[in-house]
Amino acid sequence: MSSYRLLAPVGLLLLSACAQHPTQPVELDAESECPVYLKVGQALSLSLPSNPSTGYRWQVESAAQPALESLGPEVYSAPQEEDVVGSAGLSTWRFQASTPGKAVLRLVYQRPWEKQVPPVQTFDCKVVVR
Repeated sequence: MSSYRLLAPVGLLLLSACAQHPTQPVELDAESECPVYLKVGQALSLSLPSNPSTGYRWQVESAAQPALESLGPEVYSAPQEEDVVGSAGLSTWRFQASTPGKAVLRLVYQRPWEKQVPPVQTFDCKVVVR
């Protein structure tokens, strides 16, 4: 049996193993890092500074669907100094690229009960899934 006949199946096996493992997750924390290019199956983590003690919260206005799929609700992490009341922390969302296409991930920072007041901050990011 020729060496080609032995190497071909091994090569195919290695290629299929690589195809099943998406590249590293993308961590995003600023609009300046946009647009974001992802592969189907790749994870995206978005972290934005937040201070819920002021009443302001980040709200997902557009979740870039169907290109992205949410992997759960927002997770807020408090600052390291536990004795500092009212300190800002980080709000984090996790998504996974699910369908090829282009979409916009948009979040607004406002008090949820003040719907008529423009947000004090917005986050817009074009997402391209290949």
